[in-house]
Amino acid sequence: MTSASERLTALTSWHHDWRGLRVAVFGLGVTGFSVADTLAELGADVLVVASRADAERAMLLEVIGAELLEQPDLSAPPARLIEFAPELVVVSPGFHWDHPLLLWAEREGVAVWGDIELAWRLRDKVTGPDGSPADWICVTGTNGKTTTVQLTATMLLAGGSRVAPCGNIGVPVLDAIRDPQGFDVLVVELSSYQLHWVNRNRGGELSPHSAACLNIADDHLDWHGSLEAYVAAKAKVYDNAQVACVYNRADLTTLRMVEEAEVVEGARAIGFGLDVPGLSDFGIVDGILCDRAFLEDRRNSAIELTTLDELAEAGLAAPHVVANILAASALARSYGVEPQVIRDVLTAFRLDAHRIELVRVEAGVNWVDDSKATNPHAADASLRAYPSVVWVVGGLLKGVDVEQLVAAHAGRLRGAVLIGVDRSALLAAFERHAPGLPVLEVDADETEGVMPMAVRLAGGLAREGDTVLLAPAAASMDQFADYAERGRLFQAAVNEFFGGDADDDRSASPPPVP
Repeated sequence: MTSASERLTALTSWHHDWRGLRVAVFGLGVTGFSVADTLAELGADVLVVASRADAERAMLLEVIGAELLEQPDLSAPPARLIEFAPELVVVSPGFHWDHPLLLWAEREGVAVWGDIELAWRLRDKVTGPDGSPADWICVTGTNGKTTTVQLTATMLLAGGSRVAPCGNIGVPVLDAIRDPQGFDVLVVELSSYQLHWVNRNRGGELSPHSAACLNIADDHLDWHGSLEAYVAAKAKVYDNAQVACVYNRADLTTLRMVEEAEVVEGARAIGFGLDVPGLSDFGIVDGILCDRAFLEDRRNSAIELTTLDELAEAGLAAPHVVANILAASALARSYGVEPQVIRDVLTAFRLDAHRIELVRVEAGVNWVDDSKATNPHAADASLRAYPSVVWVVGGLLKGVDVEQLVAAHAGRLRGAVLIGVDRSALLAAFERHAPGLPVLEVDADETEGVMPMAVRLAGGLAREGDTVLLAPAAASMDQFADYAERGRLFQAAVNEFFGGDADDDRSASPPPVP
């Protein structure tokens, strides 16, 4: 008789027999629902366990034949879960690794998968003309993931591939692998939460075509427990890479990840950076972005991709954006995209909303929305793009230290406006590292009042040549629904503060990379 463990190890295809497999799905967000929907389609018996459930998703669960167990207190396994006796748990990224339900599953010997492992096992639902499933290109890093994924996918699409950006970018991978039109390649954004759960079980090991870790900085330490655990999760992106391991030459942690990774024989290490590229690298020479990796005579020559001047015209010249462009170009070139295609894409590409987005220019002051800078590493990159800043900062710090960030940028600040429920750590950092700097606090209790007050205070500090920069270095959930709402309210407050249309001169942008 086959044991549950043996059965799970053997389930590596959509076309295998998943019927009757008892699976508990933890969480009913976008990811959790995609898991439940997929397993129900396969004929598994599905129990979804959630502390709260969106009404529409709860209704849809009933339609697809999955059971919902909604219980606000999940500090101990509910009786129904114990009675269900799952053979497998599939966990949503939001569940902390030491959640009581996951510790219970471990004690009971129940296998735990994430949605990424499930999607990898099922990736052959729709195949290409040759019978092969879509290749995966995987991207992670503390910052820049979404921009790099979007750039890579756009380059691949322009190069003639059928491509879908998916994963942490918003479209669950399970939805992408079930799309009936099929794809040649998926560009998968992976969070550290998702990577924590991959490559833990026999039969479910990922093997991406190419992979990149863009950078590493303190983030999500409250979830992982330590920087070492966070780095270990991120490093999994390179496991079993087939063609290219793209790393950041300016971040030695990413180089060490590649050096220590177990990859498919022949996979290459490809570095990217804002300096002159070495052999097999992407970089910059005299203002020209170059590929010195994917050409015959890389020892003596390089391929031009675009120039910093052209990127500046497209609003893509901030140093951290240029780094993302180089990483995306390396991933696209690893899949055979031609240099001219990359150049054409970069001419038309525009950043997402709330990513160093110029809101307006008034009286020589730039007002910039980088609400997506949700941690100190992202805020650091944003601050470096401007010489004189009134900084709107604060929110949910997620256990990270802001001391180094404040110390690094005190010299470029005209002033600071603090938002967020708990501002004590920021106040202490400014007092220690910038004692003479004007630091103003927003005491608004309601979400709607935060940004109008912040904008008024920032407007009183700013002078011609300054940039008022919303780069909170923190998550938004203490006062806003998400970073997008925070950015939208900032933009609305800026426009309301000035009234009417913005100045005609909206050409201000981050300076080119030196």
